[in-house]
Amino acid sequence: MALLTFAKIKVMSKGRNNKSKGKPFGKRGNERNGNASYARGNTPRGDRPVKSSTPAKKSNPDEIRLNKYIANSGVCSRREADVHIATGLVSVNGKVITEMGYKVKLEDEVRYDGARINPEKKAYVLLNKPKGYATTTSEGKGRTVMDLVANATTSRIKPIGRLGRNSKGLLLFTNDDVVVDKFTNSKNGIPRLFHIELNKNLRLEDLKKIQTGFKVDGKLIAVEEISYIEGAAKREIGLKIKNTGSTIIRTIFDYLKYEIENLDCVAIGHLTKKDIPRGSWKHLTEQELNTLRML
Repeated sequence: MALLTFAKIKVMSKGRNNKSKGKPFGKRGNERNGNASYARGNTPRGDRPVKSSTPAKKSNPDEIRLNKYIANSGVCSRREADVHIATGLVSVNGKVITEMGYKVKLEDEVRYDGARINPEKKAYVLLNKPKGYATTTSEGKGRTVMDLVANATTSRIKPIGRLGRNSKGLLLFTNDDVVVDKFTNSKNGIPRLFHIELNKNLRLEDLKKIQTGFKVDGKLIAVEEISYIEGAAKREIGLKIKNTGSTIIRTIFDYLKYEIENLDCVAIGHLTKKDIPRGSWKHLTEQELNTLRML
């Protein structure tokens, strides 16, 4: 089969020496006398990529360099992160790391100077939970609150505290450990207000007993506030606690021989259900977030 050739092709030189402008290439390979052969296999070396004999190592999309992880968390730049790593200020899953280029996974626990950091964008989602959804991040538990906020953010948020499957009301999700600590700090905590409906009227002596606190199995049970709801039957009450779960509420009324027919968290600190239909969620505004941080 005859080679396909292009005769007398004049190529303009793009090198530093412009004296060859308008002249054909000199002798190089098959480019003698201006007759350059571009047949298969004879393409000039500079016009085709050179294949590496060593296959490229595939990167793991689930891993990220430690210095980038730190920089993405907002602590410092990547260059500064290298300095902090080298001086032993960074640990991964409890182990101090000083190796440059060390890679971590997003689910790893990374701490800088003792404080846990997270490279994800901080997210704060407030859900008005309906009945029938478990407050868990575990799979295989049927319908969970995570199904309701699945499209709220790409950040890996988790609920703060719990509401029983048959309870409803406000539930806050975030990936901000500082905010989580505000709720779980036993000394301070964030108050939550519940609207509770019992199977019968709450006797005044029982209401006063809850107000003053009492012991169950040697453990003191106390709430922040409790009162009848104005204009409603005595079986409807408002109760405020700082506990992150609702187990204490069940404990109180089980002990006093009442059944809870309806449990609704209507406020978390200054956050309310206003403009959040049941089963819907919203992102906290900057003002709501700032107020929450000051509590």
